[in-house]
Amino acid sequence: MNFPVPLEPPVPLPGPDSLESGAELRAAARAICRVRDPWAKAHATRELATRYARDAVTVDCDATLTEPADLPGRPQRPELVDPRQLERRSMHTAAGRAVLLHALTHIEFNAINLALDAVWRFAGMPQAYYTDWLKVADEEAHHFSLLSAHLVKLGHAYGDFTAHDGLWEMARKTDGDVLARMALVPRTLEARGLDASAPIRARLAQAGDHAAAEILDVILRDEIGHVLIGNRWFRHLCEARGLEPHATYEQLARQYEAPRLKGPFNLEARRAAGFDAFELAALENPSLETPPPFTG
Repeated sequence: MNFPVPLEPPVPLPGPDSLESGAELRAAARAICRVRDPWAKAHATRELATRYARDAVTVDCDATLTEPADLPGRPQRPELVDPRQLERRSMHTAAGRAVLLHALTHIEFNAINLALDAVWRFAGMPQAYYTDWLKVADEEAHHFSLLSAHLVKLGHAYGDFTAHDGLWEMARKTDGDVLARMALVPRTLEARGLDASAPIRARLAQAGDHAAAEILDVILRDEIGHVLIGNRWFRHLCEARGLEPHATYEQLARQYEAPRLKGPFNLEARRAAGFDAFELAALENPSLETPPPFTG
């Protein structure tokens, strides 16, 4: 697949959280989360992942980090509006496809912030948790770069259209509990992307934008892994707290007013992302009785 290669300027990390030898992962993730420029954020995220893989970054799993007032860092545009006010144009026009791709680009930009937030915010998790969420942040930055570069080929840039803030609103709601975060961001909101990906890909291909369709293939492949990571740590936390996962998810979805899931569902992708047989069956039969509470 031949993707457009975005120009990534060598942007250093801001302030004291530079990536010199011995830099700390969670503090660096917090610093990058504050970056307002989307390209700088994407580049710095990928650089952090590269240096972490080379053991040039340490991890303090137990440090309690304070939240700066300027989170999340994002540009002045796009203007954030109620979802009902978003531009809607026909996919049969280049302008209509640009609106759609802008929406996807915005999702991926938010996803960088979400993954970085999962790294820095929640102390006391195993190091593998921070490794997993840094991997997610790295791949989300890659997706953002692919989509925003393709958007430029259509004569537009990230920020040209309006967007909404639904993903970050749920992140804010769940900022006090890593269990709620794992339940309701990767397993709920990001999993909805698994369902939406195939229809969107088909529409792009039908409109003749095969490059965009191929980018969607990459995103779906990676997002299955991201939701799998969410499932892994949700179940890890349920086990550590002695909670039954299915009943716990239903309780958290009610408590935090998570959006109700609507089909059609990509059951194959959801299965690959770690949802079990009961969860898949319950998607198509919401009245299905929850398994008995965990007693072990």
